[in-house]
Amino acid sequence: MSYPRISLIHPTGNPNSRNCAITLSETGLLKEIITTIAYNPEGSFSPYLTLLPKKIKDSVTQELGRRTWVPPPGTLMRTHPWQEIIRLILVKTGLYRRLGFSYQELVDHIYLSLDCHVAEHHLQELDAVYAYEDGAATTFQRAKQQGILCLYDLPIAFYRTSHALLAQEAERFPDLASALQVTQEPTWKLERKEQEIQLADHIFAPSSFVQNSLLEAGIKKEKISVVTFGAPIDYFQPQPKNDPLFRVLFVGRVGPRKGVHYLLKAWQELKFPQSELLLVGINDFPEGWLERYTGQIRYISSVPHASLNQYYSSANVLVIPSLVEGLALVQLEALACGIPLITTPNAGGSDIITDGIEGFIVNIRDTEMLKEKLEWCYQHPLELAEMGRAARRQAEQLTWERYRQTVASQILQLLKHI
Repeated sequence: MSYPRISLIHPTGNPNSRNCAITLSETGLLKEIITTIAYNPEGSFSPYLTLLPKKIKDSVTQELGRRTWVPPPGTLMRTHPWQEIIRLILVKTGLYRRLGFSYQELVDHIYLSLDCHVAEHHLQELDAVYAYEDGAATTFQRAKQQGILCLYDLPIAFYRTSHALLAQEAERFPDLASALQVTQEPTWKLERKEQEIQLADHIFAPSSFVQNSLLEAGIKKEKISVVTFGAPIDYFQPQPKNDPLFRVLFVGRVGPRKGVHYLLKAWQELKFPQSELLLVGINDFPEGWLERYTGQIRYISSVPHASLNQYYSSANVLVIPSLVEGLALVQLEALACGIPLITTPNAGGSDIITDGIEGFIVNIRDTEMLKEKLEWCYQHPLELAEMGRAARRQAEQLTWERYRQTVASQILQLLKHI
């Protein structure tokens, strides 16, 4: 065949989609990447940013930095930015609330629009499409009619498992129910999720937890490949800790889906001297809920991704007590920085560390077990430091290069059968 054979579609370009694009390009299979906004700092648009007033320029540059996606050499990058630009304006100005939209409705519209556009205009001369959750149903329907292989990436547990766990959490903590609105997703969206896993010829999952959620939904095991994400060992490195404080770190969306309320309860009860719990990320708890812990913790709402290395390196241990996840990338970043983990199977932790070697695996919702592991970390600084060194060694095995090689191998095998 004389032309590249796969198109990759993702509305925002997360680390796994960017690495998947790299490996498809390296193997000569990638026809094009299709997304909304893909910023190239070396591109022709960048000089025009200097013409903007400084405050606006800084804001735009920060947003574009999050949307950086430089295509592999020789790869066609198709962008469809205008609807996403409008969405960003509505969100940044708060106009979406006045117009009666929710934040999630705007995001859903972007995924749906790009999916429909790809199905209508981008399925020529293809052997396969590689698409992601919530952005694949229409593309897969049309692709099936043309005999095109449908490859699906599910980065988080399938919604049936997610909804069941979070509905239970809303019952356990009624005051947090408003922060668990994902359990009230519209019927049309759930139907699309069902269509996607049924239409997919093969599904890539980042953890055993995601795989199990698919098995519970009746998907055959041979239709699923578990490929864990990579640790960014090149740009996250161990650095000296600059103070003697015992510091426990959480990074991510600070809310009940991530199990942060269990971490807060454990921390409140432990009362370690000379210690700090630091939470970094957007506050997803109901308004005013987190403020009750003012004076007991330190909270930072958001930091540039490039500065996270210093936050990881300031910590003794990263705690990710998630109830529902796929594989939290912050864990791999922490491992790359030589920081041990306390994590759950539902955060994908069981796929990247061995309990007692690079950290600890705890059960979800188990405050007592969480307290026990935190107390061990506090009382065993030398052993904890050795866990950190083991964490870095593990990160050096769990590289993005390994991820790319595994994905490429799987896709090449699948293409042999079409």
